[in-house]
Amino acid sequence: MSNDKTYNIKTDIKYPPMTKFDIKDVIAANDDKWFNQTLVQINDSVLRLGVLEGEFHFHKHDDEDELFYVVEGNLLLDIEDETHELGAGQGYVVPKGVVHRTRAPARVVVLMAAAAGVVPTGD
Repeated sequence: MSNDKTYNIKTDIKYPPMTKFDIKDVIAANDDKWFNQTLVQINDSVLRLGVLEGEFHFHKHDDEDELFYVVEGNLLLDIEDETHELGAGQGYVVPKGVVHRTRAPARVVVLMAAAAGVVPTGD
């Protein structure tokens, strides 16, 4: 598993309201090891798509909860001294203030939801 800390994180909103979108198109257009794109904003929250392989750094969000939902593959979610393995169709909410990181030994596709102001790399 790579320890490369190079992340391609795009916080611009890719699709405005009333726009049909297909995450398969975003996934297919990506060839980065660690890609994160904000897809849409819904009220005060955003939905992001991650296509991940490798590991992220430990971080926390002081004021925002964060939802991880696995679309395909397996995601390891390290929270303090526990690791949760999520497979396709499974999700997990990390409460605000909790130190965590994601790891993907092989490519995984994840949807993430959080407050629009969340900084993906942590506070």
